[in-house]
Amino acid sequence: MNEIRQVEFAAKDQPLRDDVSILGQLLGEVLVEQHGPELLEQVESVRLAAIRRREDQPEHSEALDEQLTRLPVSRMLLIIRAFSTYLRLVNLAEKVHRIRRRRAYLQDPVVPQRGSLRAAFAELQDAGVSLERLQAALGALRIQPVLTAHPTEATRRSLLEKEYSIILRLVERMNPDLTPREREQALARIRDAVTAGWQTRAMPHKRPTVADELDSILFYLTDILFRVVPPFYEALHEALAASYPPAASPQGVNLLRFGSWVGGDMDGNPNVTATTILETLAAQRRAVIRCYLPEVRRLGRYLSQTRGEAAFSAELDQRLAEYLDRFPAVLEQLPERHRDMPYRCLLQVAAFRLAATADDAEGAYRSPDDWSRDLALVADSLADHRGEHAGLFGVRRLAMRAQAFGFHLATLDIRQDALLHRQVMGELLNDERWMQRPAKERAARLARHLAASETPEAAGDADRSKRARETLRVFEAIRAGRQRFGDPSVGLFIVSMTQGPDDVLTVLALARMAGLANGEAVPLDVAPLLETIDDLAAGVEILDALLAEPAYAEHLRHRGGRQVIMVGYSDSNKDGGIAAARWALHEAQSALVEAGRRHGVELVFFHGRGGTVSRGGGNMVDGIAGAPPGSVGGYLRVTEQGEVINQKYGVRPIALRNLELVTSITLLHGLVDVGQHPGPHMPDIMRSLAHAARARFRQLVYEEPDFEAFFRAFTPIDVIERLAIGSRPAARRGGQGIGNLRAIPWVFSWAQVRVGLPGVFGMGSALAQARAEHGIEALRDMYERWNFFHGLVNDVEMVLAKSELGIGRRYVELVEPDLRGLFDQIAAEFGLATDLILELKQSPRLLDDQPMLRRNIRLRNPYVDPLHILQINLLERWRAGARTDDALLDALKSSVNGIALGIQNTG
Repeated sequence: MNEIRQVEFAAKDQPLRDDVSILGQLLGEVLVEQHGPELLEQVESVRLAAIRRREDQPEHSEALDEQLTRLPVSRMLLIIRAFSTYLRLVNLAEKVHRIRRRRAYLQDPVVPQRGSLRAAFAELQDAGVSLERLQAALGALRIQPVLTAHPTEATRRSLLEKEYSIILRLVERMNPDLTPREREQALARIRDAVTAGWQTRAMPHKRPTVADELDSILFYLTDILFRVVPPFYEALHEALAASYPPAASPQGVNLLRFGSWVGGDMDGNPNVTATTILETLAAQRRAVIRCYLPEVRRLGRYLSQTRGEAAFSAELDQRLAEYLDRFPAVLEQLPERHRDMPYRCLLQVAAFRLAATADDAEGAYRSPDDWSRDLALVADSLADHRGEHAGLFGVRRLAMRAQAFGFHLATLDIRQDALLHRQVMGELLNDERWMQRPAKERAARLARHLAASETPEAAGDADRSKRARETLRVFEAIRAGRQRFGDPSVGLFIVSMTQGPDDVLTVLALARMAGLANGEAVPLDVAPLLETIDDLAAGVEILDALLAEPAYAEHLRHRGGRQVIMVGYSDSNKDGGIAAARWALHEAQSALVEAGRRHGVELVFFHGRGGTVSRGGGNMVDGIAGAPPGSVGGYLRVTEQGEVINQKYGVRPIALRNLELVTSITLLHGLVDVGQHPGPHMPDIMRSLAHAARARFRQLVYEEPDFEAFFRAFTPIDVIERLAIGSRPAARRGGQGIGNLRAIPWVFSWAQVRVGLPGVFGMGSALAQARAEHGIEALRDMYERWNFFHGLVNDVEMVLAKSELGIGRRYVELVEPDLRGLFDQIAAEFGLATDLILELKQSPRLLDDQPMLRRNIRLRNPYVDPLHILQINLLERWRAGARTDDALLDALKSSVNGIALGIQNTG
């Protein structure tokens, strides 16, 4: 499967082309081995026809259709799998090339890579930021990626491990000193992984359990992030020393934390319960201790310093004496000749205590702080007794990991729908009218109980519904989890679809009912989630009312005076389109920060960003740079979802690069000018633009009576709803219609047909109105001077470039003739947006300033085209058969997976 087109590659990118060629050849060999030469010949014939069709040879279009649509379903499935596997391998080659390019930058001692910590500290020095101010900012900085289990990418862990093996072998082949035999052995291992992957079902037949989703997330936490934390801090210290010599390494910098929603996200998922919360916390503790134990044992073997040959601190000797008294049997397991090696002895006990901690057995550490203190004793003794170059490096690395991951690995957030809590509270209070009462009345009653530190009187347990009993058990699980796994094990309690202060107060009241309160304070940080455009607009009113309640103000005082508000990018976009959603988020954050100042509360944001541009994805650095002044404040908590987790954290060097990028821009946002220079008239233009965009979006999506029927016929939403890749249903609150469809399957469906409606529609009409009212020069001025508008335009441009209306028009054939005019509206809006963005940027074509991305899209398209043709044919046949043919459905599911791999976008 080699490239036949003449495509210009820069010299620096030629290795990428070579890797893709090698992987294509290996895949061809696998196809022949597994299914015979006829399959490879057929795949090659389809591939060449698809390329020629794309290279302005339309006569090959009919030939391509005929080749594909006359195949039996079993053969279609093999063709789909072949192209999907090739696209997966291309994705891996691109990751390896990112590693290659990063290594090239790291070899340059003068010019740091853009966005790196070296570049950030150099910029801070040039801006005159003092070392003292920088160290204070570093001490307060908090970066926390939160991994979620949203069903947009569910690659099995077994396949993730094979992909990682391929990447490692490709990186190994970069070594110019390899012998020919070693290079061939690396290729053989790659072929093994490709073959084993081919023989593994990519998409499970059964919907994964919460435990399955956790297993996937644990791969990233234990195999990737656990490993990159020390190199991250080492890079930070080196970058600081390079720009602020002779700056000492900042002490107490502990800015990285990791979170997860897997096992705690109950919103619309009946499979997540109090039981899964505790099971998840236990699994995470076992996983992180399994990571610690090999390192402790290795260090114990390495640190062979012996009394008489090296000196040791009195504190370490005292600790060892305590252990001799408490755990004599453990130390007796050491050979006699090793007992005069204090470090080895102490680490032997540490390994025993870690194992006991994992099993809740006698001898367990009481807390991760006790475990960290043991490591600190070893590190301090080495540092004070000439051990800087005798093992201190490894001990410090393990201590960094212990500080970041504790015994919890990742903080588990809990999330639930506000509506469910309202219903449960009404039942527990035995108030049949609770749901009909005004929100202010509900809030006032709850606030009175909280002010008096009373548990609201609740109906007896025997009379409670299963839903009410389970809701209270969740808070009991939070209490038990923190007692057993430590306070950091459970993070925020997030209230989805928050509409009033009563929704936050309800959580505190339920916590009291369940016995979570510690004395007078409820030890829980409650974060309202503002998701729709209307909820974002009402955010300040909700916050003002909440902070005006003395009981809640007292609660915040016990929680350190910090209020977290989660802002949702997905539902706000589905509610009003990209421009309206982005502006609503921007305005809400500005207003909420100001409201926090009025009340003397530190307000920070948790960003519920999805994978795609239309769900808040896109360029994270641009997004932070364009955030309102004062809204970042050295605090970045953000969800990482679906396929983005693999893209950002699937390989250690890339994970390290992403952590550097977000850390650098978060630090810069608070200390220097990052380009926020909107003129006084620009917010008004943007407000008008957002209003026009929302009106056009809602006119089509929510007000056009035939739109839902068009959407369900045009896209493979009926297949996506049947994908066994997530543990929760596709619709929110069990409802029907576009409004209740979750944002992920909504965006996923449009991505499959190559029409990025959620990330474009409405923008063309809005830009046209703004151009007519203010002129193109005003828009160009906004683009040049305002990071927020700059990022919005660039993100819409990328969605336009990835969209293929020619492919979309093929899917229109699935729609009833009297509904097909809706596609013409979509196409007209896309054309308008394209023309105006090109005029605004004064560019001849989309992505003219991003040639690599434009080239990659062009190179991938011919490999995705056959998957679209097959998917359309399969959809037509499956629907004609009343959606009962499982063989057709299996082929359709594979086509969905392949297209997602090809365009690197799902939901």
